[in-house]
Amino acid sequence: MSVGIRHDDLRRRNRAMVIAAVRRAGQPSRTEIAATTGLSHSTISAISSDLIGEGILTESKPSEAGSLKRGRPQVGLSLNPEAAAVMTVVLSLNFLSVAVIDYAGQVISEEQRRLDTLTMSRDALIGECTAIVRRRLEDPDLDVRSIARIALAIQGITDTRSRAMLWSPITPHTDIAFADILEDEFGIPATMENDCNMMAIALRWRDPDRYRDDFIAILLSHGIGMGLVLKGELFTGTHSSGGEFGHMIHQPKGALCRCGRRGCVEAYAGNYAIWRNARQLGEDAEPVADVSDADMRALATAARERDGPEREAYRKAGEALGYGLGSLFALIDPAPVAMVGVSAAAFDLIEPALREAIAQTAGGQHSKSISFDTEPNELPLIREGCAMRALTFVDQEIFAPGVQARAGLVGKNVA
Repeated sequence: MSVGIRHDDLRRRNRAMVIAAVRRAGQPSRTEIAATTGLSHSTISAISSDLIGEGILTESKPSEAGSLKRGRPQVGLSLNPEAAAVMTVVLSLNFLSVAVIDYAGQVISEEQRRLDTLTMSRDALIGECTAIVRRRLEDPDLDVRSIARIALAIQGITDTRSRAMLWSPITPHTDIAFADILEDEFGIPATMENDCNMMAIALRWRDPDRYRDDFIAILLSHGIGMGLVLKGELFTGTHSSGGEFGHMIHQPKGALCRCGRRGCVEAYAGNYAIWRNARQLGEDAEPVADVSDADMRALATAARERDGPEREAYRKAGEALGYGLGSLFALIDPAPVAMVGVSAAAFDLIEPALREAIAQTAGGQHSKSISFDTEPNELPLIREGCAMRALTFVDQEIFAPGVQARAGLVGKNVA
């Protein structure tokens, strides 16, 4: 028996498809949207007319080059930057950043601060996060009413409801409900996200041909993390964000990890672990609190120049990462991998041992075909992932239904 689709649901779905097509393509014509979505030209014409009238989309003038072509020039559709805005907050080891991003995805305001996250009290850490948000909201050049959502990303484990940080290696404090705290303080809907998951979301938006249905984003920074997409869906655990690739055991009773356990992948591949091995400090040595990006770049330079402890440290990192990925591939089959973070710039030192280790696992039967890409700076990806997470929520839950849920969104059209 066929089940009918309610008119309101169909309208909402079609509006969401048009908005998504414009967000994906930038300035597509109505004809291009029809080809992408499969919707009829008349449906797209009606929906785009409504979205333009509501201030969600705008029409782009044909380019000079396009106007020289025969026939009527195609008019592009664009997202109206003033329709709404979102805020992203990224909290990592000793670092806090905030950005306000308009509806078209451009950063319009930002701030960064150095913190000592390992020694701060719980209240001080929460206070810094709320204060940096408040300063953006008090910016006289910013239309505060347009901010529809806040997305906060953190290193560590978050809950499946995207409300709280359960555990993080950057602070001794646990179970901080950041999303609830921000909502109570500012009255703006908020979510709490795992940073590596946000990297995966950003990669999918940046390069959907490579990062589409199945792929892995690995953070190679002071810590080791993973964002995993399977069958087109972001992987999360049954009770938490999961994906703690860095804390899989590489060597039982092995090197000391900053999580307090021994033998984790991170205890060999994290920046502090590479530094510890390069300095020949021994596996029992307490992980250093932080290693600067400049120090890691200098370490990589030394490893390229001579076959000494520095090069051996990167070999051990590659080996740990390779066995970990090989075990993962045995479960899910090989998939494209993005290596992200300062140590991704030293992937030439890591890759040989990594591939050799993968080849020795059940998941490495086709190890030569596994492709790796690198991105040496994780912050832009994390921020972009947070922004897309928040903006697609606005697309689907506020603008697609035709509901302006917050005063100030799309200007005059707000009741």
